[in-house]
Amino acid sequence: QVQLVESGGALVQAGGSLRLSCKASGRTQFTGLMAWFRQAPGKERAFVAATRWTTDTTYYADSVKGRFTISKDTAKNTVYLQMNSLKPEDTAVYNCAHRMAYASSYYSANVYGYWGQGTQVTVSS
Repeated sequence: QVQLVESGGALVQAGGSLRLSCKASGRTQFTGLMAWFRQAPGKERAFVAATRWTTDTTYYADSVKGRFTISKDTAKNTVYLQMNSLKPEDTAVYNCAHRMAYASSYYSANVYGYWGQGTQVTVSS
């Protein structure tokens, strides 16, 4: 069974940086999509970033473009989200997600079948 475990969430001040990790297990080799979503209390889950296991292609929400970077260590089956210039509106629970095949609607939570437990990111004013 595919399992995703996030880590790295913390309390930081506005303007600070943080790196989240998502370790995937349950496959000898992964294909398809890995993505980060976030959800603040009382708000809908929102797309943050995505990448493909087998290419260097990356995708970003407009709200984080230029500030966040998604990357991966294929040998470790781990995906990262480097977050710089953090803002209070970035405060949310961040989840990683996996889809075994590429989908053009990579920004939609509905296409992902596997989810991690989430890690809390809090950005103070």
